[in-house]
Amino acid sequence: MDLHFGDSKPTDEERAAVDALLGPPESSWEGADRTDADLRWARGGRAARDRRDLLLPGLHAINDRIGWISEGALDYLCRRLTVPPAEAYGVATFYAMFSVRPRPATVLHVCTDLACTAAGAGDLCAGAEARLGPGSGVSVERSPCLGLCERAPAALAIRAGDPVRTAVSAPATVEAAVLAASAPDAAPEEPPAVAAVPQTGDPSLVLLRRVGVVDPSSLDDYRAHGGYTALRRAFELGPAGVIREVTDSGLVGRGGAAFPTGRKWQATAAQPDHPHYLVCNADESEPGTFKDRVLMEGDPYALVEAITIASYAISAHRAFVYIRGEYPRAVHRLQYAIDQARARGLLGDDILGQGYHLAIEIRRGAGAYICGEETALFNSIEGYRGEPRSKPPFPVEKGLFGKPTVENNVETLFNVLPILTMGAPAYAAIGTGRSTGPKLFCVSGSVERPGVYELPFGATLGELLDLAGVRKGLRAVLLGGAAGGFVRPDELGVPLTFEGTREAGTTLGSGVVMAFDDTVPLPRLLLRIAEFFRDESCGQCVPCRVGTVRQEEALRRIVERTGAGATEDIALLREVGRAMRDASICGLGQTAWNAVESAIDRLGAYE
Repeated sequence: MDLHFGDSKPTDEERAAVDALLGPPESSWEGADRTDADLRWARGGRAARDRRDLLLPGLHAINDRIGWISEGALDYLCRRLTVPPAEAYGVATFYAMFSVRPRPATVLHVCTDLACTAAGAGDLCAGAEARLGPGSGVSVERSPCLGLCERAPAALAIRAGDPVRTAVSAPATVEAAVLAASAPDAAPEEPPAVAAVPQTGDPSLVLLRRVGVVDPSSLDDYRAHGGYTALRRAFELGPAGVIREVTDSGLVGRGGAAFPTGRKWQATAAQPDHPHYLVCNADESEPGTFKDRVLMEGDPYALVEAITIASYAISAHRAFVYIRGEYPRAVHRLQYAIDQARARGLLGDDILGQGYHLAIEIRRGAGAYICGEETALFNSIEGYRGEPRSKPPFPVEKGLFGKPTVENNVETLFNVLPILTMGAPAYAAIGTGRSTGPKLFCVSGSVERPGVYELPFGATLGELLDLAGVRKGLRAVLLGGAAGGFVRPDELGVPLTFEGTREAGTTLGSGVVMAFDDTVPLPRLLLRIAEFFRDESCGQCVPCRVGTVRQEEALRRIVERTGAGATEDIALLREVGRAMRDASICGLGQTAWNAVESAIDRLGAYE
């Protein structure tokens, strides 16, 4: 290992931020002030390297306290963890929420993605930049999706310090965004999670039934509404019985890949290599997706219970929840739920007296869409750049820390609770034969009642939009987010199932449904999708690294020519799109052309 440290020293505040996470340094090598300093060797080198997974939390600690990461702070963190500074620099510069250059302590992130762009994010950005110019102590940054699409346009203010302060403004005006940035503590309180659930009170709800009904901070209230009934049944069934119930239910992953959950759990549980890990993917960064945020903010104990059941089924004793850094309230709510469950004997050693032990840790992302891909997420947790791995081997064999790992998203895990409480046959009776159970849909854009909707698989797109109150002049509906595809207003009979959307030539994805009326300029929208993929490509493979740039360049040329002479650029887009789809390492590059292709072929975007 080649370690090259510079001469820069951390400030007292930067040192305190790192020490608060890692504890005081024990040797001169780590930065302790000792007169007998001997830097020729490091104490506990292997033990220190085994803590590399604390690199991302360490970068967060510095960024939260100071607002940016200096060379001295980075060097000090690297000494503490025995990480080469060049590698740590590569990690720090990988994430959009970190800065390795000086910037003000307060950053106002203004979402410029699809729903917010359609709702006037451009004017919001311009107004905030005009009001918060140089000398204001605030940096205004244009941000990808903040997961607040039902309240577009949205802004998130983060003020560094001890403690770090955050404020959300959504739907944001220039005045409200400036207030959130200038005085986070004085900003209006964010509405509760139930405000994003228009169906509240509907007795048919399964996954959303407790949101707005239980106090998300009260474990007793959660248990009074059926909480931990599923875990008790899991202990009655045993690990094999739990996996059998999940398999018989027909549950498939809700993140978009639709892989059978029971098969994934069984494959991991059968691995002789130990330890096993469970990773909950709460990094929902797909533009238009916000359902996991609503679940974590409105019903956090349910996620803790579901993670406990899944971990028990695969014989894992350590679980991680990877939450995107743009969700401060979800992080706070879930951490509090974990702490309360541990204090009450529902986590930790000997859970419910069954001899099973489990620790759940939260890891915060820092603004990288690619970390939604499971192997990129593993790399991020381990303290490396969030770049996807080649497969095979698959995560069930070698996942997190090279050990067998199950990765499920929040919605998938929430489905485990009703499977165990109502039984697999009753659960499988919901939905269709090949797509069982309820599904959550994130509806935003040109609708009267945006929010998270729960419907059984098999409902049509038109039925969903009727619930949301689609506005007049509907031009197109985007299914699956930026990685999905468009459908026309005359195609609203598409059944909302994985197989139904595939047969219709589109995708269900993670459940994004964005409606756009005829006031939204479609070419500009497609250009924003291309800019998103260009920015979010990790750059590891040539087809995606180069292809996303060429796609954005071609779409920009078309927009600047207002569509004139687009034939040659469209032909180039098709060629580049095929190359990305066929040769990219992961789903980001493979799907970067989907929405543009569907807009050209189904909507006649440039005719």
